[in-house]
Parts: sequence; structure tokens; C-alpha cells
Amino acid sequence: MVTGHLAALFARAAREHPDREFLVFGSRRMTYAQVEREAVALSEALAGLGVQPGDRLAVDLPNWPEWVVTLIAAAHRGVTLVPLDPSLTIHELKYQLRHAAVRAAVVAEASDSADFVELYDEVLPDLPDLRGLILVGSSDHWLDDRMYRYADLVSKQPALPGAIAPGDPATQPLAILYTSGTMGKPKGVTLSHGNVTFAARATAEALRHSGDDRVLGAVPLFTVFGMHVVAVTLTAGATLVLQERFDAGPALELMRRERVTVVHGVPTMFQLLMRHPSFEESPPSCRSGLVAGSPVSPDLARRIRKWCDVQIAYGLTETGPTVTLTRFEDDPERRANTVGRPIPGVSVQVVDVLSGVRPGPEAVGELAVKGPNVMLGYYRMPGETSRSLTAEGFLLTGDLAVVEEDGYIRILGRRAEVIMRGGYKIYPRELEDLLRTHPAVSDACVVGIPNETLGELSCACVVPTEGSIVTGDELKDFLRDAVADHKVPDLVRFFDALPLTGSGKVKRRELAQVVGLELSATT
Repeated sequence: MVTGHLAALFARAAREHPDREFLVFGSRRMTYAQVEREAVALSEALAGLGVQPGDRLAVDLPNWPEWVVTLIAAAHRGVTLVPLDPSLTIHELKYQLRHAAVRAAVVAEASDSADFVELYDEVLPDLPDLRGLILVGSSDHWLDDRMYRYADLVSKQPALPGAIAPGDPATQPLAILYTSGTMGKPKGVTLSHGNVTFAARATAEALRHSGDDRVLGAVPLFTVFGMHVVAVTLTAGATLVLQERFDAGPALELMRRERVTVVHGVPTMFQLLMRHPSFEESPPSCRSGLVAGSPVSPDLARRIRKWCDVQIAYGLTETGPTVTLTRFEDDPERRANTVGRPIPGVSVQVVDVLSGVRPGPEAVGELAVKGPNVMLGYYRMPGETSRSLTAEGFLLTGDLAVVEEDGYIRILGRRAEVIMRGGYKIYPRELEDLLRTHPAVSDACVVGIPNETLGELSCACVVPTEGSIVTGDELKDFLRDAVADHKVPDLVRFFDALPLTGSGKVKRRELAQVVGLELSATT
């Protein structure tokens, strides 16, 4: 499977079906040709602001059409996009802008009642490299000499649009995406055009994507999953129906109104869709999509597939993101209990965590990945980059897995999440999947708590289903029927909701700290 330059792929799509809708956002509808015109105009405007190929361009927007236009404009100009989470604190924002040496930024004037102009006005004095702030919105903010209005810039159509910046798709950076930092300081993952388009094409083929599909774009675009949704839709020549911020009720209305056929999301999103009152009244009927970003229990996969025949995907920001996918032709057991097989052109192996050697078949080890989807490296972190690779050039994922003899992969959890209790290894995902099958459990996360005697205690953090009454002892008895005694959690704690990162992953460290503090206060 060949890789491609994102801007060139989009230009070809715009030539082949210029009048087809590409972006839908509320009452706004933009065809492929209209998006191309706006992206080229923005690209030329960036050149006028002194943004050169190889520079970094930040985008700090919700799921708006301008986010997608900015991605394509950056690719056209040959600059590297730096997607930012709009909910970053001022310190997180300053760190990422400074670390990436961002030259210009496309920013919302306001979102969720937050004044982004005021926020950036506060950080600009500390960021001399940031030459221009391009504001998206309609307010009458006074602009200083480093601020420009997006609408003004894209309204100036160049007489002769510049050519797409040349570069090898395999080595030309497309984006620097900062990891969520749940296990430490965020790292900037540099992905090439080839990394992103290679994974997008493989996903589009596995989903049997076509230009007739209409795709729900509710995953946050600043995440690698969100960027992947854009790239997959573009690759298939399909239509992307954007939701500014995921909300189950409005999402269901949007899916029905816009006749959405493909739905992508993290497991939590699908859970919330199916729990909404209007779902039972009129369940949507969608063709397919991806469920990814965190573990998918077999029970959840089966329930989603009653109305949307999704594929389970596994990947990382560092792998552009897709590593493996289930396929329509897989048998039901494999589709429910594994993350499928690697996409064509990608090799995987498991490595013994301590020795670094390859264990025997179907043994537990750290999953390592090699292929055209693997990142260029961590931006300005050569040491971290080299530590993440084996001598053979495989990326160490940090995930523990079993590769079955027929190539299907089962993920057991993050290496750093394994709980060491009294000499036994406890894999949280095994217990979490079991807990979610209990009728009184809506969601669960199992974490380790430091303990002098056993090394760690295990604690099941549980979100009960609405209206249910269940005790910790009942859940322990439920698990005791299915697993060995040492795996039964020492503690059970109940929560109204689990804390999530912007990409929808549970903040395990935060949960462990909360429970640890509670224990220390009672002893």
C-alpha cells in the first residue's frame, strides 16, 4: 500500500467530485471545491505572514470546518500542524506552543464562554516566535499587530494559487500531536504525511468506505483519532458531518437528520449514545465505523453491532494511529475478543519486558510495531525516540499483548498499568471487562494502590448504572466466580463518573491518587 501527500490526495478528490459535500456543520455546507478554495487561500495568506515550509502552525479550535480547512492549508503550504486541545490551561498551552516553536496559530475568538483572545494576549509576550494569531469568529475584538481575522484572510482569493509544497510523503512532517500526558509530561509525536495517509487508506479499505458514506465527526479533532477520521473520510471521498462537541442526544438527532452511515468513537461515546432515552425510541441504523481509543469489551462490541456493524481498531498516536483492525469477514469470536489483525504492510511482534527477547508463540509480551505508519519521532526528544525503538526498528508500544498463531491480537493492557500484588500480576483490563458485564455496572477501572505488605492493592473503581443498588462485596463475589482469588479486588469504590482526558481515556493515575489519599486518611 503506497503512502501519499495529504494535500495532493485532497486536490485529486476535489477534481474528481468538486460539487460533493465534504463538510457539514449545522446549516453550513461546504463542497470539496469550496474547501479547496478556502484552504488554498489560507495557505497563500500564511505565506504572506512569513510562515515558511517547515514552520509549525497551531490550530486551537473546536470541531469546526475551519479546523479541517487549516489542516489542508498546512499540508498545502508544507508547514507542520500542531493541534491543541481547547481546554488546555495557560501553563499547558504555553509549554506546547513554546516546545513546538509555533510560528502562527489559528484560534477561536471564543468558545464555551472562554475568551481565547484574552488567553493568547497573556501568553504572546513570552512567545517571540509566534508571529501571527489568526482569529476565527465574528466578535469585534480590537486586534494588535500580530492578530488577523480568518475571514479576511480566506476572502482574498489569489489569482494564481501556489503549487503544493514539494516533499517526500514518507519523511515530510504533517503534524506534531502532543500525547495526553497521563503517564508523564506530554511528548510531541511527529507524524509524516505518509504515516497518516497510509493508516487512513488501510482503514477506508477495511470499512469498505465509499463516497456515498456520510461520517459523524464527533471525536475531538485535536486527537490523533479525530485527525484520522478526517483523513479516512477524505481518502474515501465521503462527507464529514461535524459535531462541535460530542453530546449523545444532539448526536443522535444529527445522525438521523443527516442520514449518517459511518460512526467513529471511543467506547464511552457509544455507551452514552445507547443509554440516551431517544435511542430506544428510534435507534439509528448505521453501516459501520470504528470503536477505538480504549479497551472494548466483547459485550459492548456485540451491543453496538446490533445497530452499527463497527470494527474494533487498535493503535497509538505514534502509529498514525492504526495498527490492527477487525474485518467484516472475521468470525464472531475473533471480532468480539480481539483487536483484529495488523493492517497490510505492518509487522508486529511481542517482546519480553525484562529481557527484550521475543518469547514463544501466544506468550504475553510488550507489543512492538514496524511499518510505514510508525512516527518520525518525538519532536526535539531524540533520547525518548531512541528508547522507544528496538534494535530491529520496532516501536515499543507499552501495551502488553498476545499474538495468536493466526495473527489475531489480544491486548491485555498498558505495561505501566499492570498491578503487582504479592508477586502476582493482575491485568486490569481482564477485570474491567468482567465488571462491565454485571447489570449494575456502567463503567469500571481497576487501579493499583501502593501497599507495604503486598506491594500493591487492587481497587475497582465503579460507576453504577442509573438507579441500581449494588455493594462492593456483591461485585467481589461476582468476580470470584470467574477469576482466581488473587485477582479479586481488595477494594471497591463507587464514583458518579470516571475522570477522562480530552481524548476519552480514563485518568488512572488520578483515580489511584484519590483512592490512595482516602486510604491514608482512614489509617
